[in-house]
Amino acid sequence: MGCLGALLLLLGGLGALAWTCEIAKVDSDLVERLGQRLLPWMDRLSPEQLNPSIYVGLRLSGLQAGPKEAHYLHSLKLSYQQSLLRSVSSNDKSDSEAKPSMGQLALYLLALRANCEFVGSRKGDRLVSQLKRFLETEKRAIGHNHKGHPHTSYYQYGLSILALCLHRKRVHDSVVGKLLYAIEHEQHPDLSVDTTAMAGLAFSCLEVSNLNLNQRDRIALAIQRVQERILRAQTPEGHFGNVYSTPLALQFLMTSLKPMEEQGTACLKAKAALLDSLQHKAFQNPLVISQLLPVLNQKSYVALISPNCQAPKVILETVKETPSQTQVPEVIHVTLKVPSIFPPYKHSISVLDGSSLEDVLKKAQEHGRFRYGTQASLSGPYLTSVMGKKAEGPEYWQLLRAPNIPLLQGIADYRPRDGETIELRLVRW
Repeated sequence: MGCLGALLLLLGGLGALAWTCEIAKVDSDLVERLGQRLLPWMDRLSPEQLNPSIYVGLRLSGLQAGPKEAHYLHSLKLSYQQSLLRSVSSNDKSDSEAKPSMGQLALYLLALRANCEFVGSRKGDRLVSQLKRFLETEKRAIGHNHKGHPHTSYYQYGLSILALCLHRKRVHDSVVGKLLYAIEHEQHPDLSVDTTAMAGLAFSCLEVSNLNLNQRDRIALAIQRVQERILRAQTPEGHFGNVYSTPLALQFLMTSLKPMEEQGTACLKAKAALLDSLQHKAFQNPLVISQLLPVLNQKSYVALISPNCQAPKVILETVKETPSQTQVPEVIHVTLKVPSIFPPYKHSISVLDGSSLEDVLKKAQEHGRFRYGTQASLSGPYLTSVMGKKAEGPEYWQLLRAPNIPLLQGIADYRPRDGETIELRLVRW
């Protein structure tokens, strides 16, 4: 029957003809092993490595990290409060070190709500004001004619609206209108499945909370368009877009108050594909894991409108893996290619089997000539420059496996195989 067929049969009790996107409980051992992958990240408490998404994912799961959770939240609060104070006291408003990014701040507000806290007091008001200022700046960048592009992304734009909605903070109709327009018109090339799903989650929160009544009909229609677009993006394997965008897509579909006829079957197929990927250890990135754990607990970010902080949870325990004493690491050879510069760069790099693409880039830099730059993000480092050439405006450095296959993972997560050629290509949105 095959792995996918067996999983579909196992999940068949949900009723393949059901319209709603119901996700049945998964094998608890499988979920615990997934949650345990977040525990090492909770020991990384430097400001640049703190990730509010980890805390949100655990709070919306059926898992608990014990005392680590409280300590992690305390570290988040301390870091973001200090960032806010630096932001207020800094004379240089362009200082990126003085304040967190728009997406980081939005996720921090989600983390507070996951702990059943509403932002309040003067410090909380500053956080809300800062996030609203971010949105106003992005709204101006998009422009009155919608020809522009956010400085960050529509993903962060939707996440920020969602965060404010969960804290019952209303944003201006004109701000919401920019995201509505992006969904209504499909010419925006950066509206990936996860970006579309995030917009849908924001709209779902606005619809339930009645915060923008003047746009209620338009919001309802946009939710329907998000549903249609996500369902159209399902692959033959069952993923929505790809394996890493599927958790957020399922979060949105689970919140739908008006499910479509094909939605139940599509969710069953996506769930089976996710479980198959989970068994093959496809999920290592903490951001994606933190988006998947709520789905496996039948939750979504919209549940943070009324979070349940008293629900019983399974305590996670750290599992220490003992390395094999007999296995000798194998050396593999990866060709690194950069055609977007002159003269083009092409070189074979030797690294240990299991090394990340980032390890390949570091080794190439050690050899000389090759240079690269990265910027930290909550999903890991991403390339900002190669050989001194920076990605500016609508440009970005795309990662491809030869001959022309885009990588779905970032440089820290992708593990090249022996003999592969990896191309770094400067492209435009």
